Amino acid sequence: MMVEIYRAASEAEALIIKSFLESNGIPCLMKANAAPSVHAFAVDGMGEVTILVWENEAAKARELIREEEDA
Repeated sequence: MMVEIYRAASEAEALIIKSFLESNGIPCLMKANAAPSVHAFAVDGMGEVTILVWENEAAKARELIREEEDA
């Protein structure tokens, strides 16, 4: 089962996170509530994009993101 590990404010941010995780060997998917072309900017979460990974990779993915944010 895939689980949400990150909420990005935009598709651009989500693509960066997705690329980062995949370069570290963690496959992931992006899921948006609305088409980015319709909601280019996040308004009350409308432009949010979630990053999903396999449940057994979630802890590693969160740790990688946390380490990168602290760097």
